Amino acid sequence: SCFLRHARSRNYVSESEVYKLESVPLDFGDYHPLKPITVTESKTKKMSRKGSTSSTSSSSSSSMMDPLSSVLDGTDPLSLFAAAADPVITTATMDNTRKKRDKDDSSAVGSDFEPWSSKRGEILARYTTTEKLSINLYMGSEKGKATTTGSAVSEKVRTRLEELDDLEEGSQKELLNLTQQDYMNRIEELNQSLKDAWSSDQKVKALKIVIQCSKLLSDTTVIQFYPSKFVLITDILDTFGKLVYERILSMCMDNRVSLSDNFSPESVNDTAKETCLNWFFKIASIRELIPRFYVEAAILKCNKFLSKTGISECLPRLTSMIRGIGDPLVAVYARAYLCRVGMEVAPQLKESLNKNFFDFLLTFKQIHGDTVQNQLVVQCVEIPLYLTLYSPAIDWILQCIAYRAPEVLLTEMMERCKKLGNNALLLNSVMSAFRAEFIAARSMDFIGMIKECDESGFPKHLLFRSLGLNLALADPPENDRLQILNEAWKVITKLKNPQDYINCAEVWVEYTCRHFKKREVNTVLADVIKHMTPDRAFEDAYPQLQSIIQKVITYIYDFSLLFSVEKFLPFLDMFQKENVRVEVCKCIMESFIKHQQESTKDPVILNALLHICKTMHDSVNALTLEDEKRMLAALINGFIKMVSFGRDFEQQLSFYVEARSMFCNLEPVLVQLIHSVNQLAMETRKVMKGNHSRKTAAFVRACVAFCFITIPSLSSIFTRLNLYLHSGQVALANQCLSQADAFFKAAVSLVPEVPKMISVDGKMRPSDAFLLEFLCNFFSTLLVVPDHPEQGVLFLVRGLLNVIQDYTWEDNSDDKVRIYTNVLHLLSAMTQETYIYHVDKVDSNDTLYGGDSKFLAEINKLCETVIAQILDHLKTLGKEETLKRQSQLALYFFNTILAHGDLRNNKLNQLSVNLWNLAQKHGFADTKTMVKTLEYIRRRSKQPEMSHFTDLALRLPLQSRT
Repeated sequence: SCFLRHARSRNYVSESEVYKLESVPLDFGDYHPLKPITVTESKTKKMSRKGSTSSTSSSSSSSMMDPLSSVLDGTDPLSLFAAAADPVITTATMDNTRKKRDKDDSSAVGSDFEPWSSKRGEILARYTTTEKLSINLYMGSEKGKATTTGSAVSEKVRTRLEELDDLEEGSQKELLNLTQQDYMNRIEELNQSLKDAWSSDQKVKALKIVIQCSKLLSDTTVIQFYPSKFVLITDILDTFGKLVYERILSMCMDNRVSLSDNFSPESVNDTAKETCLNWFFKIASIRELIPRFYVEAAILKCNKFLSKTGISECLPRLTSMIRGIGDPLVAVYARAYLCRVGMEVAPQLKESLNKNFFDFLLTFKQIHGDTVQNQLVVQCVEIPLYLTLYSPAIDWILQCIAYRAPEVLLTEMMERCKKLGNNALLLNSVMSAFRAEFIAARSMDFIGMIKECDESGFPKHLLFRSLGLNLALADPPENDRLQILNEAWKVITKLKNPQDYINCAEVWVEYTCRHFKKREVNTVLADVIKHMTPDRAFEDAYPQLQSIIQKVITYIYDFSLLFSVEKFLPFLDMFQKENVRVEVCKCIMESFIKHQQESTKDPVILNALLHICKTMHDSVNALTLEDEKRMLAALINGFIKMVSFGRDFEQQLSFYVEARSMFCNLEPVLVQLIHSVNQLAMETRKVMKGNHSRKTAAFVRACVAFCFITIPSLSSIFTRLNLYLHSGQVALANQCLSQADAFFKAAVSLVPEVPKMISVDGKMRPSDAFLLEFLCNFFSTLLVVPDHPEQGVLFLVRGLLNVIQDYTWEDNSDDKVRIYTNVLHLLSAMTQETYIYHVDKVDSNDTLYGGDSKFLAEINKLCETVIAQILDHLKTLGKEETLKRQSQLALYFFNTILAHGDLRNNKLNQLSVNLWNLAQKHGFADTKTMVKTLEYIRRRSKQPEMSHFTDLALRLPLQSRT
C-alpha cells in the first residue's frame, strides 16, 4: 500500500543524459557494409580431431564463398574414405560423373540453342486425335529358359540368336481400337519394360522392345497423330541409347576411376570395344530399314569408343539410308531425329546436317505427289492440315542448321527455298528456325515471298503469324515498319474465321505497340473488337485476348496515355466470363502498381481503375479462398495508396468515403482506408502546425468520425482494438479530446469480447500474449490522456482495471499479474510532477492536477488494490506444481519495485527483500538473472542519491541451486 506514496521521484531529462549510450567515433576506412565480404582461406597441413589447423599459407578471395568448403576443396573426407571400401558409393560417384559429363555434352551447343525437350510438350498438345489407334506389343519368348547350369557359352549365344530371329517370326501381340490416352499409356509401359529388362540383364529383350517401338514409326494410318507418336517413340530410343552408352562406359572403369570427359578410343579397353561392336553388329542384322536406322541413330554416341572418326563417318551413311524411306512424312521425321542426335553428340559436324536438309529439298515435290494425295483422300485429311504435320520436323532441322550459321549459308538456303514451287511450308519453317534478326532485316523480302505463295496449300495467315513472331523479337528497318504493318494487316483483317484471325492479330498487336503510338494501337484494338464481337466469338478466344491486353500494358505503362486509347475500355468489355475478367483486371492493377511512380489525381485514371477494382471486389463470394482475397486486397490497397489530391484534403476524404462504399467486403481494404484517413488527419495537423482553424478542426473531426464508424465493421477483434487505439491517438494529437475518449472507451468495452483462441496464419493460437501486448501499448497512451471533467479521476484506467479483473483468464496463465505489474508502471509515472512525454497542445493530468494531493490519493487507492491482487495471486501459486511460476513472478514484481519504488521507505524495502527471498525459496530461481540484478544494485549504490542501495544489497542473499 505504500508503493505510490513512496514512488521514486524521477528526473527524466537527467536520467536520459546519464544512461544514454556513449558515442564512439568510428573510422570506416575502406569498409562499406555493401562491399563484398573478403574471406581469408587457410590452406591446412594437418587437421586434428578437434579441428585445430596448422596454417601454412593464406590467400584472400573477394567472392562470396564458404571458407569451410574451400579448405576441403568441396569434398567430404568421410565420404571419400567410405567410397574406398563401398562399391555402392563408387557407383554413386560414377553416376555423378556421368551426370556432369551429360551436362557438359548438352552445353556444347550453348544456352542460346532451344533444346528438343522444350518443344516436346507443345507437339504432344497440338497433334492429337479422336480416332482409334493400334500398337504391336512384344510378348517375350519362352525358348531357352530350361537350359541347365552346365550349358556351354556357345549354347547361350545360339539361344540369343534364336531370340532375335524370334522377333522377326512374330512374337508380338497387336492391340486394336486404342484411344490416344490408352496408346500413350502403352508406350509408357514399353518404356518401363525396357528399363526393367535392362536392369534384370535381359539385353536382348530390351533390344527387341526398341526394335518393335521403332517399327511403329513406319505406320501412318492415323496421320494427324504422327508427330506426337514420333515424340513418344523417340523418348524410348533416347532411353535405350543412354543405357547402352552408360553400360559400355562402366566397362571402361580402371581401378574405380572412370574415363575423362574427352577420352580417346585408345583409352578404351578391349572388352568395352568388343561389347560396343557387338551392339552395332546386332543392330546391323535388323532386316527392316526404319528400325535399323532409328536404333543405330539412338546409339550413335557409342562410336566414340571405337574410333575418333566413327561419328563423322556414320552420319553421312545414316543420311543416305533415309533416302530409302518412301513416305515423305516418315522420312522428314527420320531426318529430324538424325539432326537431334547429331546436335547432341557432334554439333560441329554441320556438313552432314546441311546434306540432310538438301536431300529433303530434292524430295520436297513428293509431298504433292499422287501417292500422298491418295493417302490423304483415304484418311479424309485436307492438304493444309497435312502440311502442318511437317512443321515440327522441318523447324527442328532448320534450327539445327541455322544455329550459329554464317549469314551466307542462311541466304543460300533462303534462295533454294525460293526456287521451289508451293514453298509456303518451307518458308514458314525458315521463319520459325532462323534468327529473328536475320528475318527482321529482310521483312519486305519475306512479305514478297508470302504474297507469291499458293493459298490453297499452307495458309498465308500462318506465314504472317510466323513473321510477326520474329518481329516481336527483333526490329525491322525503321523506314519499312509502317509498310510491313499495312501489308500484314491487309491479310489479317480479311480473315473470316475468328480463331484464325485472333491467332494472327495477337502476334501483330505486340509489333504495333512496340513501334507505333496510340493511334495505330487504337485502330488495331478496334479491328479486333469488330471481328470478335459478332456471334460472341470472343468467348472462344479468351487466352488470345488476355495476351493482347498483357502486350498492350507491357508497352503502354503510362496509364493516362493507356486510358486515352478510346478502344481500350470497350476491349475490356469483351471479357464477360467473370474469372477471366478478374484475371485481366488483376493483370492491369499489377502493371499500375509496378510502373506508377508518382501519386495521381487524374480523373480518367481514377474512374477507370475504380471500375477495375470494383470488378475484382465484386468477384469475392463465400467460396473465395483467403489467399485470393488477400491478393485482391493488396492490389486495391496499392491503388488507394497511389491516389493523392495534394492539398485538397476534402477531395481526398471524399475519395476514401467512396472507396469504403465500393470495397466493403474486403477487410484489409477497410483497414487501409482507416490508416489513410488517420494519415490525412495528421497531414492536416502538420500543415496547420497544430493550430487548427474552425474549418480544419471540423475536417479533422470528420476524419475521426470516418474511422469511428468504419472500425466496428471489421471482424478481427485485435485489428479493431489496435485501430481504436491508433485512431484515438490521432484524435488526441488533433485536440479532439471527446472523440479520443470515445475511441478509448470503445477499446475498453471490447476487451471482454477477446476470445481465448484466435486464428493466426490459419492456425489457432492462445490470445493472451496478444492481449498483453495491446494493453501495454494502451497503458502508454493513457498516461497522457487528460481526465474528462465530468467522469471523475482516471475514469479510463479504472474502467480498464475493472475489465481486466472480470476477464476470464486461463488457470495456468500469469498474464493477469503481468498486466497489473504494468499498471503499477503507469501509476508510478502518473505521480511524477512532469510526465515523461506529452502530446503537443494537449494538457495531461500533470498539468491539470499539478500534483494535487487528492489526485495522488486516488492513484494510491488504485495502487493498493493492484498490489493486493498481485500478492494474492503469488499466494495461490504456493502449490508444488506452480512454485516455478511463483519464483518468476516474484522476481518480476521485485524488479518493478526496484525500478519505480523509493526503497528508502522501510516497508517497501522489506517487501522487496521478501520478494527476493520468495523468488529463490524453493530452488526454482533464475540464478543468472538474479546475479545480474544484484550487480546492477551494487553499481547503482555508488551514485550519490542511491547510497541506500548498499544496505539493500547486503540484505539480498544469493542461494545456490542445490
